Amino acid sequence: MKYVSTRGHEAKLGFSEILLEGLAADGGLYMPESYPKVTREQLDQWRHLSYADLAYEVLSLYCDDIPSDDLRQILRKTYTAEVYCNGRSADNANDITPIHWLGDEQGTRVGLLSLSNGPTLAFKDMAMQLLGHLFEYTLAKRGQELNILGATSGDTGSAAEYAMRGKKGVRVFMLSPHGKMSPFQVAQMYSLQDPNIINIAIEGVFDDAQDIVKAVSNDLTFKARQKIGTVNSINWARVVAQVVYYFKGYLAATTSSEQKVSFCVPSGNFGNVCAGHIARMMGLPIEKLVVATNENDVLDEFFKTGVYRARKSAETFHTSSPSMDISKASNFERFIYDLLDHDGARVKQMFKDVDTLGGFDLAADPVFKKVASYGFVSGRSTHQNRLETIRDVHGKYSVLIDTHTADGVRVARDYLQSNIPMLVLETALPIKFAETIAEAIGRLPDRPASFVGIEDQPQRVMVMAADVQAVKSLIEEHTGL
Repeated sequence: MKYVSTRGHEAKLGFSEILLEGLAADGGLYMPESYPKVTREQLDQWRHLSYADLAYEVLSLYCDDIPSDDLRQILRKTYTAEVYCNGRSADNANDITPIHWLGDEQGTRVGLLSLSNGPTLAFKDMAMQLLGHLFEYTLAKRGQELNILGATSGDTGSAAEYAMRGKKGVRVFMLSPHGKMSPFQVAQMYSLQDPNIINIAIEGVFDDAQDIVKAVSNDLTFKARQKIGTVNSINWARVVAQVVYYFKGYLAATTSSEQKVSFCVPSGNFGNVCAGHIARMMGLPIEKLVVATNENDVLDEFFKTGVYRARKSAETFHTSSPSMDISKASNFERFIYDLLDHDGARVKQMFKDVDTLGGFDLAADPVFKKVASYGFVSGRSTHQNRLETIRDVHGKYSVLIDTHTADGVRVARDYLQSNIPMLVLETALPIKFAETIAEAIGRLPDRPASFVGIEDQPQRVMVMAADVQAVKSLIEEHTGL
């Protein structure tokens, strides 16, 4: 399997190469030359596999430069009940992504695909824990080191830091928007004292932090000298690892591969729902991919109008589902690449327009009519919707959901179809957004014992202006290169 850039760069690289590289040399994102296809017979054969063994079947289709035995061992070390055990009883401990069925609504089974059982209580752990092991394995084989530069709106940062802490040959520089995350998210990240973890709070919003990561990655000389890699979902390995739980969720929700399932995905940077798109392109019988946004509704606007209009920092709302407070969806480029039949030159121009003109308009372009054929629909949720949905789900089903999952449930209800199950991707445990939960139901959510008092622990973070050169200088200071 070889990988190419969404912007047309001619080099074709293997999985291990793009794992360490992150962005392509022309600023594009890596994609496989073609999607491997999965038959319905294969799906039925995979129906009773453990998560780790299912991950092997899916990921081995994309990764042929790591020996099979090594890849299987890495996956079995990653996906264990001991790692994914938060908030679950012993009787289902081996099912690390269980479906919590809420009940029937409008003749449709609605369930939560539970993805928040990992070390940081968020779905990002599902891919990030694997990425940590893949980095350590590949770097050891090559005798190299890697300096990871990432940006987070909340959950990516803690998931990356918990996955990379103590890993040999890896140092993490994580940018986050100063004052824009929940107190629990802040405490998870900034309380880490590991010497290979460096937290940087940027005076701005998430998009400012993400722009710095892209700018540093696009300075190819600096990137090579400082051995810069990424853990954001611009890294293909992050996205393809998330493809696995769409297969797992589908197989758990069906009894035959003739059946279809819809997924609703709370969406900010488009990485999570992009993994669903990839699964669908591989042949997974997905009826609809429902993109659920909060007040930062760039993606909802595109899927409804064909206009992609990135917001400026001052136009980005600070909401009660802060991990989705994003106005430039990095992974959206991967879908546009497929939508434009892999026309790298046109993709390059369109995302240049995003940087220079603020967006692009496909409303009158015949290609926009193809969007429906990919199964995408979308919707928007507000703070009031969030509160009402949290109360409703808690009252009807005695289930407490976090704010982002509430956005998903709210939007999913607009797209229910009789006899087609709707799985909402649960994104985090409620404790990560305790203040809003308390506003909704009048009490704080429970928290795992391991996180009791985390907000009171000493924190280590540097506050910096949103300045590319300042971040580069900090990296040089730490690496001595």
